[in-house]
Amino acid sequence: MAKKGIKQISLKDNSTAVRLFGESGGNIKRLKKKLNVEIDTRGALVTIQGNEEKIILAEHIIEELYSLVEKGYQLHYADIDYAIKMLSQDETIRLSDVFLDTIYVSFKKKAIAPKSLAQKRYVDAMRKYDIVFCIGPAGTGKTYLAMAMAVASLQSKEVDRIILTRPAVEAGEKLGFLPGDIAAKVDPYLRPLYDALQDMIDFEHAQRLIERNTIEVAPLAFMRGRTLNDSFVIMDEAQNATSEQMKMFLTRLGMSSKAVITGDITQIDLPLAKPSGLVGSQNILQGVEGIEFIYFSERDVVRHPLVQDVIKAYETAENKE
Repeated sequence: MAKKGIKQISLKDNSTAVRLFGESGGNIKRLKKKLNVEIDTRGALVTIQGNEEKIILAEHIIEELYSLVEKGYQLHYADIDYAIKMLSQDETIRLSDVFLDTIYVSFKKKAIAPKSLAQKRYVDAMRKYDIVFCIGPAGTGKTYLAMAMAVASLQSKEVDRIILTRPAVEAGEKLGFLPGDIAAKVDPYLRPLYDALQDMIDFEHAQRLIERNTIEVAPLAFMRGRTLNDSFVIMDEAQNATSEQMKMFLTRLGMSSKAVITGDITQIDLPLAKPSGLVGSQNILQGVEGIEFIYFSERDVVRHPLVQDVIKAYETAENKE
């Protein structure tokens, strides 16, 4: 039987403690629910009761979150879940090293920063290496963080333009059956890239940059025969690029350019006869100096906190069948 215990923490400042606890104590309630401990607050005094191991973890999380808030970080509801995930994996992690590593501040005044250990490694890799592969499931921020790094590089004049591309793989429908010219036909495939871009730059400014070709959004086939200098290039949904397309894309990279290739190798839409270039690249390019591979797992999903609860509910239901 798990040993029960009790622990009291005296935080230094009442107003900082209030910001940590959240509106109506929402952050503390979330922590109680996730760790299955009792947490009571009186002013800056926090009392934790429950399983001794969970108490130690809760104390560590509260102290790390308090340090974040003390440094001016605006704590969000989802940050509680991210903090639990990270400190459960590695108790030596300092949340301020992750959450305060701001990549870019969007036009919505929202700071874009890593929310998991893998995301932090990904951001560091994009800073250090000229070619970075990021492989993992949907919702882990692969494309979004790459877009933030690209926009930040453009703003700081490290690059002259951003190029966003993805394979236009026909999943169930032929492009020829879609209405409109070629731009209209490929637009649905590129829409997720536009969505990420417009979350960081206001619509009118983004349109002006696109009109001037400072930002280019195009299907992968349009990359053939080009040399991409002074550019931050992102290939999204790379699991749907063939081996030939992957080689073609990587050999487009010119001077003073970076390439980030993202994809989920569990969601390949290519015909069975065509091997995925993303899968093959792991064997061909692993160990090549200047190229880095980053891997995400389900633990790195950074969507609304309720998404995790929905996933667990469905898993429970499926296990009963």
